[in-house]
Amino acid sequence: MSVTKEDYLCLSAMLRARENRMLSDDRAERMVEAESIEDAARLLTECGYPDFSGMDAAGIDSALSEYRSGLFNETERLSPEADYVDAFRIRYDYHNAKAVIKAGAMDTDPAHLLNASGRFPPARLLEDINEEKMSYYPPVFAEAVLNAKAELAKTGNPQVSDFVLDRAYFTELSKLAEQKGNPFFTGYVKLLIDAADLKSAVRTLRMGKGALFLENALIPGGSIDVSRILAAKDADEVASFYAQGPLSEAAALASEAVSGKGMTAFEKACDNAVNTYLKKAKFVSYGPETVVAYLAAVENEITAARMIMTAKLSKINAGVIKERLRELYA
Repeated sequence: MSVTKEDYLCLSAMLRARENRMLSDDRAERMVEAESIEDAARLLTECGYPDFSGMDAAGIDSALSEYRSGLFNETERLSPEADYVDAFRIRYDYHNAKAVIKAGAMDTDPAHLLNASGRFPPARLLEDINEEKMSYYPPVFAEAVLNAKAELAKTGNPQVSDFVLDRAYFTELSKLAEQKGNPFFTGYVKLLIDAADLKSAVRTLRMGKGALFLENALIPGGSIDVSRILAAKDADEVASFYAQGPLSEAAALASEAVSGKGMTAFEKACDNAVNTYLKKAKFVSYGPETVVAYLAAVENEITAARMIMTAKLSKINAGVIKERLRELYA
């Protein structure tokens, strides 16, 4: 029996109720301005997080990872279609693959870098990548891991290896979006690719790298064909491709970022464009859109929580933290 929007009624209602407790822009600002890390941690516990006061940066990161894994597991258990949760798990499989491959090249133990939020148990993934036993895994992932490992061995350049895995990550995500056929999810994936490609073009121009570097960095599947980006003469032309869409604010900042100023503002505008798109789901009463938007919002919330708490541990100025904070969903 095929899944319908009505099958999401109960889950959507639960997630809508949870959205009211999520970290808002206002609460995040209050955390930043809190006089002590304990006060900041107290505000975060109101959103359902454990008490981070007394933890160091590693402890906070571990607790946030555990919190994310718990939410993924619960949402997957309750969701009529686990595929939408997998869309967010995939990222951590590729993160883990990068860590294992680099550690193997340097003969170090990557265990402390691995994240349990992916589709595959980190310990098994570690063993299988090292032994190149990849037949159990999805073909796109398996092929990318072996190719990335070979590229690193050949070139000694971990960035080249990362490019292989990044492209495969978005390939898996795009294929999943195509299979599901949900316009909101498809638009979200395309916007993620557009933001990644715009960032890659700006960074490449800023570093003075050539066309080959950019070709390796770009991700096919966005709203702008990669051939057009590769053929662009300068930052202004690249920006013009995105000037009329959701990335218009970021596009307006592209040239300044290439010149060496405003890179933080540019990257923030790219991320905020994705967050703004996700808020469209607030106008959908029930359906897969609520799951996609909620899980993406949780990811953004965790990023903000980590940034604020670790910055306060390091006694970073509140103004600097605010400059880096992205807009939140709640």
